[in-house]
Amino acid sequence: MAAILRSETIHIPRAREDVIRVLTDFEAYPDWSAAFSEATILERGPDEFGTRVAFAIDMTIRTVRYTLEYAYELPAKFSWRMSEGDLTSIEGFYELQEEETGTSCTCHQAVETGFWIPGPLRRLAEGSALRNSLEELSTEVQRRTAE
Repeated sequence: MAAILRSETIHIPRAREDVIRVLTDFEAYPDWSAAFSEATILERGPDEFGTRVAFAIDMTIRTVRYTLEYAYELPAKFSWRMSEGDLTSIEGFYELQEEETGTSCTCHQAVETGFWIPGPLRRLAEGSALRNSLEELSTEVQRRTAE
């Protein structure tokens, strides 16, 4: 089954730089995002942002591992594409728009698992996973900026 691009948006009542700081702190993902059990930066670009990052997510039945390659068009956007891993493909990007009262953060992502999942269950899982990840992001950005 082909990957379907899913999108979710959240308003985070903080500056765009604060959102970028949390999003690009990949190795801290397991500390605040329930989905990630591991995150390791394998390569960094000249700006010190991770350009190649290995992740592991706990899917209860098994741990799924994959490596993403990142491209940055900051401060408004950055994207990723899977270069290797247990899934068939992952592609996506964040759009970050400054607003008067914070930042609009939209995540667009398409995941092809490589194994069959019934359509309604797949749509439910993908939608809730994306929504949950943005809610966790918002909570973490607000926690860090409150310190």
